Amino acid sequence: MSILDHVSINVSDLNRSRAFYDKALKPLGITQVMEYKHHTGYGKGGKPDFWTAAGQNDFQTAEQIQVITPAHICFKAGSRAEVDAFYKSAMEAGAKDNGAPGLRPHYSPNYYGAFVIDPDGHNIEAVYHGN
Repeated sequence: MSILDHVSINVSDLNRSRAFYDKALKPLGITQVMEYKHHTGYGKGGKPDFWTAAGQNDFQTAEQIQVITPAHICFKAGSRAEVDAFYKSAMEAGAKDNGAPGLRPHYSPNYYGAFVIDPDGHNIEAVYHGN
């Protein structure tokens, strides 16, 4: 069970971000489940676990959002095939390669992941921990 309820990242262009994440997350069964002002929520089963926001949030100052500081977000995959499909879809959606699908035994013996850079420089990963 995850220790987090949801995560939010800033993006520079909400429409560009939506187009990217709609395509990149689809193979993982993650879709848009909510829109609110300048926010888009993604998740499964109607609950938004991952948010993108273009603009100032209540807790931020204007100075804090002048530069987007890249974050690392990792999504759970249900199989190696889902990791592969995530990577392919993300690349087709305009991502930059940051690590093709494959085993990363230096993290753990069955760690199968893929890494891409989204349009705002965020390091986005999909991982499967099974065999």
